[in-house]
Amino acid sequence: MSQPTRILFSLIAGLILGALLAAFAPSAALTAADWAQPIGQAWLNGLQMTIVPLVVALLITGVAATAEAAQAGRLAGRAIALYVVVLFLSAVAAAILTPLFLHIAPLPRESAEALRSALAGAEKIGPIPPIGEFLAAIVPSNIVKAAAENAFLSLIIFSLIFAFAMTRVGEEARTLLTRFFMALRDVMLIVIDWVLWVGPVGVFALALVVGAKAGTGAFGALIHYILIVASVGLAVTIFAYPVAVLGGRVGLGRYVRAALPSQAVALSTQSSLATLPVMIEGSAKLGVPVAVSGVTLPLAVAIFRATGPAMNFAVAIYVAEWFGVPLSPTTLAVGVVVATLTSLGSVSLPGTVSYVSAIAPVAATIGAPVSPLGLLVAVETLPDIMRTVGNVTWDIAATTWLSRKAGKVPLDEADAILAHDT
Repeated sequence: MSQPTRILFSLIAGLILGALLAAFAPSAALTAADWAQPIGQAWLNGLQMTIVPLVVALLITGVAATAEAAQAGRLAGRAIALYVVVLFLSAVAAAILTPLFLHIAPLPRESAEALRSALAGAEKIGPIPPIGEFLAAIVPSNIVKAAAENAFLSLIIFSLIFAFAMTRVGEEARTLLTRFFMALRDVMLIVIDWVLWVGPVGVFALALVVGAKAGTGAFGALIHYILIVASVGLAVTIFAYPVAVLGGRVGLGRYVRAALPSQAVALSTQSSLATLPVMIEGSAKLGVPVAVSGVTLPLAVAIFRATGPAMNFAVAIYVAEWFGVPLSPTTLAVGVVVATLTSLGSVSLPGTVSYVSAIAPVAATIGAPVSPLGLLVAVETLPDIMRTVGNVTWDIAATTWLSRKAGKVPLDEADAILAHDT
């Protein structure tokens, strides 16, 4: 049984046991919740302790890898530029669609209140300070203090500046620094893998507390959350079709038939990498030369997940709505930027790892608590299917778009890029 599946089953078991105790033995339910709460909180603390070093290492290595890929040739440069624009627009879509969906189908007030009371220590961080103070605080005066206070936007700004400065030093120093942060990233991934290995215990404890205090309403709230986040991902996925049709100049039916096998593999494997051979075959059916798809699709799998910013930001907005955090247009605009940047650093990670490392900075930036992510990660298996299907759909659409520009790239150059990447 895979790790996400074990965590999901632990969530269901904890909620059922807690709800049964609340229904038939209320006093025992409260006693069980008191015993389970410290266990769940300890697991949450273990999850959160990895976030700051992991985010910094991922951003620096991600920017370094993107900069190196952009130097591979004009085709790769165009691809990266397109990917960044799509990631930004993906986050913008979440800022618009998530509040709209929550307005159309709001979380039941009783469930929201019960869940808030069940998650002790998950109080909202907001309100966000006035815009002047907020902008002044973006540039950290003390990076160690910013890390200690989980000031993720300041950490991101510092990490980006540091990463771009790395590209200006000598090759020996750049290689040394890159290897250091890659080693830091790999170590933190091992630590978070250990934390997730005991995740079923922590999630069971958290779910038991929620079930005991919120009852069966917790099930409805989690289903509502899945539907809202998956709907945002579906909307972003749908936008890939006009991009392929208008940008790539292919017929809608032809694109649908070419993308369907890749979507089927993505649905069954939840892996963009495993879908890569099928995507190359599907792109060939759309008339994309292998010299183009052989460059853009591996690059897309490595650094481009179109649904990431949208669905990550949707989770943060959902948690903010859940805990009554007011979201102004300015706050949402800042969230768009952070969601875009964190997605660049987490694209090659497993879903459960990228869920925490990519969403926690966004949630903290807009004033939403981070603690509920420890419970919501247990149901990430279901939205992750939508993520993967949307990503491969966009990968093929973006490749089709780029193939229209491929005439401006000499085939010998494209072949050289392909050989270099291979």
